[in-house]
Amino acid sequence: MLCMTTTPLSPADGLRGLCGGRVHLPGDPGYDAARTPWNLAVDQRPAAVAVPHSADEVGEVVRAAVAAGLRVAPQSSGHGAGPLGEQALDDVVLVRVHELTGVTVDPDARTARVLGGTLWQEVVAAAAPHGLAAMHGSSPDVSVAGYLLGGGLSFYGRRHGVAANSLRAVELVAADGSVVRASAEENPDLFWAVRGGGGNFGVAVAFEIDLLPYPDVYAGMLLWDRERAPEVMRAWAAWTRDVPESVTTSFRVMSFPPLPDLPPFLSGRQLVVVDGAVLEDDDRAAELLTPLRELQPEMDTFGRIPAVGLTGVHMDPPTPVPAVSDHTVLADLPEEAITAYLGEIGPGTTTSLLFGELRHLGGALGRPAEGGGVASHLDGEYALFAVAVAPFPEAAAQGRADAAALCAALAPWSTGSLVLNFTETDVDPAPMYGDRWERLRSARAAADPAGVFVGHHPVG
Repeated sequence: MLCMTTTPLSPADGLRGLCGGRVHLPGDPGYDAARTPWNLAVDQRPAAVAVPHSADEVGEVVRAAVAAGLRVAPQSSGHGAGPLGEQALDDVVLVRVHELTGVTVDPDARTARVLGGTLWQEVVAAAAPHGLAAMHGSSPDVSVAGYLLGGGLSFYGRRHGVAANSLRAVELVAADGSVVRASAEENPDLFWAVRGGGGNFGVAVAFEIDLLPYPDVYAGMLLWDRERAPEVMRAWAAWTRDVPESVTTSFRVMSFPPLPDLPPFLSGRQLVVVDGAVLEDDDRAAELLTPLRELQPEMDTFGRIPAVGLTGVHMDPPTPVPAVSDHTVLADLPEEAITAYLGEIGPGTTTSLLFGELRHLGGALGRPAEGGGVASHLDGEYALFAVAVAPFPEAAAQGRADAAALCAALAPWSTGSLVLNFTETDVDPAPMYGDRWERLRSARAAADPAGVFVGHHPVG
């Protein structure tokens, strides 16, 4: 008698055929490509990956997942995928909306409607012909969704605040598969929560955002050899204490491998870079930059550029890379903190870090916005972000250790708070929100009482 065995179906098998066949389960030919985020160091292995092209398809996937007893994790580009990759995902459907894209600009209202998987470079390009700019981050290929739902830190920030404050409305697919609109007038508690609460409240399928009236900006970078780091860092720290809110810059010590595809001024070099934007006319911007220019950088690209060019100033990698990182927020940058920073990454040190970055906060970034969301401001004066490239496990381990060491060296000046967009490890999210945490948990319980949605930093 012939005995036949069959492989039992997984709960996710019922999702096959949805999204026009763009649902991938473990073992399927397209599964590995679909589950791989922008950060190639993250190994996320969900029960299934769905790639919808419309809000209706997102709703179908969510309803099917709930019926199968599965949870749902929204993701777009996957830049900050690290915390999700550290969670158990065997009962999770990863809904990757990176192919749900599009931008419509209303130049008279100075707004844009942006679909959930759209990258900032698409928004910037759509706004530019109208003489408008968006509150994008430092990288052109970061998604609008993850960035805005995490708060959003921009080179426009010290004048205009966190990017989440530019949101007018969000459309999300809820746990029952319906589309819910949240704005100041509609579902205001949900609107408060999603502006900085991450992907814990649904799958964001559309955003309405305010645009800025900047056809061009005075922006660029100043570059020195790493041997100049002590004097440049001290000068930059003193300078940031006095510059007006029109100035938003970062300071980085950077180390580049000797790769032939890098430009000669970067390949194989250890450098100090100050970059950012000065929202002033040319004469005033030049006046403000004088103290740094007096240090005679070997490269100075600051000048008037089209606003669309601001996404390239920070030199973020244009393609996916494997990376690990650590992060903290500093209340101040006194001499002792500068010495501690330089002791980890300054001249004469050995580190695996690609860069140790300090973003200047304060100004409008530090003030709670009227009618703002849960992350309408940032507590602290500087955000420290340490990143290492991690092409193999040993490099990842060393990179994490070096990033953690830099943050530990600056711990005496830490506020204890965090910037969600820079927090790429699985940490307790409560310190990010302070006294707003309980209200955020209540909003999560109201929006998703069954706990269907899995955020990169879970709430409640």
